[in-house]
Amino acid sequence: MLEAAGIHKIYIQATKELRVLKGVDLKIKQGDFLAIVGPSGAGKSTLLHILSGLDKPSQGQVVLDGQDIYKMNDHKRAAMRNEKVGFVFQFYHLLPEFTALENVMLPGLIKNDMDHKEEQQTRGMNLLERLGLKDRVGHKPNQLSGGEQQRVAIARALMNEPKVIFCDEPTGNLDSKTGEDIIHLLRDLNRENKQTIVMVTHDKYLAELSHRVIQMRDGQILN
Repeated sequence: MLEAAGIHKIYIQATKELRVLKGVDLKIKQGDFLAIVGPSGAGKSTLLHILSGLDKPSQGQVVLDGQDIYKMNDHKRAAMRNEKVGFVFQFYHLLPEFTALENVMLPGLIKNDMDHKEEQQTRGMNLLERLGLKDRVGHKPNQLSGGEQQRVAIARALMNEPKVIFCDEPTGNLDSKTGEDIIHLLRDLNRENKQTIVMVTHDKYLAELSHRVIQMRDGQILN
């Protein structure tokens, strides 16, 4: 369903090259729950951003559903991300002036150019209720706990029923109990919806709750 081949990422700093990824190959099947672990600076988040279409590789290709996403122009790639990809960030990235429901609805409203707003609102309400936030739909981010904000971010990632959900350190700002709850929630969603989940985490215990764990070090996959 998702395949990366020969992925390199090089940043230029002054006159020096910083090689973050060094020829990464990775195949991910539909319905996988994959955890990527490794030390800081291993290239985990960079790889996640490239797999999800957020950052272009210096070399290599990423194929999602038979399409090489970096042969698309920026507009088509953005439309692909909105339709097929959900992304959950460590720092939530919720819009502070919007309610929980409005934050969740955003991907759906973008996809439909503000049409079918009532339908999007119903879906957003259902997602928040499913994630235990029925009584928080009208709250703004600063009125929510860290765990509640992350659940809103997950609901937002699910809004357009993406084929794959990318999670970048989704428990990094949470206490251990709340973080474990979030991973169990992702595992339940993976099992029930058959959605593919690719997660970067520094926590090996939480990673073991996934289906498959891969190790990264120095810009390469070790296993």
